[in-house]
Amino acid sequence: MFHVEHLCYTSRMSRRASYDVIVVGGGHAGCEAAAAAARMGAATLMVTYRRADIGSLSCNPAIGGLGKGHLVREIDALDGLIGRVADAAAIQFRMLNRSKGPAVQGPRAQIDRDLYRAAMQEAIAATPRLEVTEDEVLALIVDGRRICGVETRTGTITATAVVVTAGTFLHGTMHTGTAQTPGGRLRGASSNGLADSLVALGLSTARLKTGTPPRLDGRTIDWATLEWQHGDDEPSMFSTCTVARAPSLPCAVTRTTAATHDIVRRNVLQSAIFNGAISGKGPRYCPSLEDKVTRFGDRDGHQIFLEPEGVGRLAVYPNGISTSLPAHIQAEVVATIPGLKRAVILQPGYAVEYDHVDPRQLGPGLAVRSNAGLFLAGQVNGTTGYEEAAGQGIVAGINAARHAAGLAEIRFDRATSYIGVMIDDLVTQGVTEPYRMFTSRAEYRLRLRIDNADERLTPFGIGIGVVSRERQASFATASRQREIARQALASLHASPTQMAQAGAAVCQDGVVRTGVEWLELAAVDWSILCGICPSLRLVPKAVADSLVTDARYAPYLVRQDQELARHRRDEGVALPVLDYGAIAGLSAEMIERLAAAQPTTLGAASRIPGVTPAALAIVLAQVRKAA
Repeated sequence: MFHVEHLCYTSRMSRRASYDVIVVGGGHAGCEAAAAAARMGAATLMVTYRRADIGSLSCNPAIGGLGKGHLVREIDALDGLIGRVADAAAIQFRMLNRSKGPAVQGPRAQIDRDLYRAAMQEAIAATPRLEVTEDEVLALIVDGRRICGVETRTGTITATAVVVTAGTFLHGTMHTGTAQTPGGRLRGASSNGLADSLVALGLSTARLKTGTPPRLDGRTIDWATLEWQHGDDEPSMFSTCTVARAPSLPCAVTRTTAATHDIVRRNVLQSAIFNGAISGKGPRYCPSLEDKVTRFGDRDGHQIFLEPEGVGRLAVYPNGISTSLPAHIQAEVVATIPGLKRAVILQPGYAVEYDHVDPRQLGPGLAVRSNAGLFLAGQVNGTTGYEEAAGQGIVAGINAARHAAGLAEIRFDRATSYIGVMIDDLVTQGVTEPYRMFTSRAEYRLRLRIDNADERLTPFGIGIGVVSRERQASFATASRQREIARQALASLHASPTQMAQAGAAVCQDGVVRTGVEWLELAAVDWSILCGICPSLRLVPKAVADSLVTDARYAPYLVRQDQELARHRRDEGVALPVLDYGAIAGLSAEMIERLAAAQPTTLGAASRIPGVTPAALAIVLAQVRKAA
């Protein structure tokens, strides 16, 4: 399916001496940054330590999820790579939160690691104006406060803009028990020279931690005793350009036991997380097994998802038991878990501690404020996850290319994209732990849905030149389908009697309504309208679902848009001295920050580090109520 052996990379000897944009790193942020810069017309070079690692899934074999799936759809709307590549490599699709509203549902896919890596390498190789070289970046080249290239092991390469996507490799150290190995992941050397170069610029850095579970031999798992988790019968793809259906391979579910927890408690001080070897803070929403047992001592078990790493792979990823315990203790732990009594560990789990740069030193276009021409994206900015890295990568790549062309940076608004929410959170609030995207972070999430990502962002992407002609044609076709369907709904007029005859349970109030107005009523679905207007049967399912959601959310969207307009208009609203502890809806953290600062205007409150837009909306409502 993929012909990786035919990929054409520039050699160290044949590469040019100068480029418009250099991207350091070939992970998820690096791939999106390099491809975006090249699509923008910039002569781009990706410098990676090992070309065979381009597109590697360093941790779990999955893409998407709650909030994360929104990011993937938005990247795809900007003609990014992660959605198409994930679709090509998926072995199972599931829509999470299906029982809840469309705004908070999130697509997720299990991924074949080998297929993903091959598909990403093929996509990178097929990108015009993008070259790849295998080398190690030792330092940034600085001219005053301007970055003008990189120093590698084999020489100097100059560029107008440099994007650093170093992942977990800056002074990276891997921990298993008391053993420590330099590196950002297994078989990946740490990047110390580049880390020192960033510090030499005066950038503030700190340590963070992440981890991974042991990999298990699937042949030694007792699958017959486990609960199966199958994918959706009708998969929700990430990319609007994907037409083929992927094969489906099930996962299995098990749990830790009291015996598991006893072993962890007895040996917890042998874990690097608890014996003082690691100072960096790990992700709160993806804790290690040691954290779970210690923090939630009253729990009798924690769920584990046994995820295959590919159709032809032996390895299984036990999602839920990330650990840095010694290897022999990990074997004891695994044996206490139902279905895993005889499971063989192919690769022990480990923790990684690494440097990240305080993202508050960046602008909204991910450019370092103090050094022209330098952009940072991915885990180097304190985030966790493939999707968060890729979202930053495409923004950094776009703006690096614009910088090289002498153009102003572009910004993503938190009212129009999850990408904008993430970047605004990072550059205004900073991080104290690895940042992860959730739908709850977006105060305008009713509008920022997975089904309308292309409507929100593709026209913008076309306007700035990051969307290819092929994607433009695909979007034009989809736009015509949506417009035809909208016109059909607007021209359809039906009485309650007609609707009842078609099978709808509606009140006989005598009011004739349009198709859109009928959709706003929960008792009326698309199939009923198709019975009255047969032409609607020709509308693609994805378009129909999106139009139904638009109609159902219409009253709330009007209200939300009004709130957004008021918020933007009311930044200068004066704030009296308030008892923030008495305001319902504010979290303890928001109360503490606002009470300490006592801002005099709403705009001043918005600039307090850590104060969220959602909290500002609550404060504004309180002020209006008291007026």
